[in-house]
Amino acid sequence: MCDVIVENMAETKKRCMAGAPQGTRVSTYVADVSEEDQILAWAEAVKRDLETDHIHLLINNAGIGGGGSVVNGDRAQWDKTFNVCWGGVYYSVRAFLPLLMKANEGHIVNTSSVNGFWASIGPGRPHTAYCAAKFAVKGFTEALMTDLALNAPHIKCSVVMPGHIGHGYRDQLPQDFERQRNHHRCAGGASARWWRRARIFSTMSDDQVRGMVEAHANAFRDNAPTTAAQAATIILNGVREGKWRILVGQDAEFMDSMVRERPEEAYTADFYQAIVKGTKWKI
Repeated sequence: MCDVIVENMAETKKRCMAGAPQGTRVSTYVADVSEEDQILAWAEAVKRDLETDHIHLLINNAGIGGGGSVVNGDRAQWDKTFNVCWGGVYYSVRAFLPLLMKANEGHIVNTSSVNGFWASIGPGRPHTAYCAAKFAVKGFTEALMTDLALNAPHIKCSVVMPGHIGHGYRDQLPQDFERQRNHHRCAGGASARWWRRARIFSTMSDDQVRGMVEAHANAFRDNAPTTAAQAATIILNGVREGKWRILVGQDAEFMDSMVRERPEEAYTADFYQAIVKGTKWKI
């Protein structure tokens, strides 16, 4: 898993450098954002590698899935999901705030989710760790606005709430299949649902299961109403315009409107079907 991350990071750096003005420096660092010591080390690496004592923009975008049920789910997976999705934001703000304080202006962008205002992925599928973390990110960012306005007015912040975005984080699942199977673990919890379908998989060959996982990954990316590039443009434009609340995708805008209009019905089966119909999700 770590090898895949390093390879992806190297590819990301290559792409950044390809389109950057001459003289641009790009620093990469691999860290577990749920561990504060690693985030603090990352901040030190930024100062060292870029030879700077300040930054202007901090984007907290790390997240994993998993830990669906607090009732009968795995406690370790639940805690890991929550600690990455929420702790990663909190620790990062703490670690990089001194660098933002030394800039003449700064902006913090925290990625929540539509699950930060609607804590569900549909009836019959608990999603507690991820939703709780995304609600925490949203609330923290909203509260942070007042804190910054009083104590660091040159720093602004925004909370980003994406809908279904066609990013490629699931593309690594087929590569990690053997490791996940052998160790009975799922990278980032993203494929845990597959293993709960053991009765189906027991009748399939390894190649068939790999094909199913890969098809699932491709469908997640290709069926999304908003591409990763479109999402990035929406977020950056929102920051430039000084928006503190950035909804990403027409599905996110529709869901936000629905939850506000019908809060008492938000966790009913009929509401979910209205969400699916209105967002035109392919599920």
